[in-house]
Amino acid sequence: MNPWYYEPAADLNQSLIERLRKFPREPDMLVYAMRSLIALLIRGWIRAYHRFTIVGSENLPKEGSFVLVANHASHLDALCLLAALPLRKLHRVFPVAAADYFFTSVPRIWMATVVVNALPFEREVHCGQSLALCDQLLKNPGNVLIIFPEGTRSPTGDIGRFKPGIGTLLAGCAVPVIPCFLGGTFRAWPKGRSFPWPTKITLRISAPRNYAHLHPGRESGYAIADELQAAVQEIKDLYENG
Repeated sequence: MNPWYYEPAADLNQSLIERLRKFPREPDMLVYAMRSLIALLIRGWIRAYHRFTIVGSENLPKEGSFVLVANHASHLDALCLLAALPLRKLHRVFPVAAADYFFTSVPRIWMATVVVNALPFEREVHCGQSLALCDQLLKNPGNVLIIFPEGTRSPTGDIGRFKPGIGTLLAGCAVPVIPCFLGGTFRAWPKGRSFPWPTKITLRISAPRNYAHLHPGRESGYAIADELQAAVQEIKDLYENG
């Protein structure tokens, strides 16, 4: 009979906040259970309170890793994109979140990690390390990244300039990227408002794109960022004029 060894989790002796702040995080069945329950409540809330509607869900890949790219005008954005994905994928979906905002206090850390399973992204320093971590996650089949390339919430609801980091990540990468537009989230919960209003929210999902043919580099990074921004803007124009 082969000897049996028990190897404790690497974060066994760390506090809860230390475990949550760390990324990649160790599996935690209690956190998984809480996240699943909260996800069900949030999905019911946004469908009832915001009359949440999804257009183009057939464009979401059934398997494999992929990236969702969208405009960013509200804290509701990540919740709506998470609600568009099957519940079984919940623990393998990683919204990219600013480390200097969401990982600075206990309430925000709890919200970012337990509720949305966020990946901390360094916007000012160590940006390359954060992009490398994103690339590593995408190489593991079945993971999904949610990225808001504007880098912060729009103060007006207009789509801001997409930062080239999204292009740096996707150039030469065979993983599909899906442009999306969230309509109504700015009116429902703009920056500075304490609580969301019951405004209708619509998520429009476009066809996947692939940038495996582009050579990684500065030029490709800017070109991809500009193309994705134009794609999201086009969806927005169709939404507002339709």
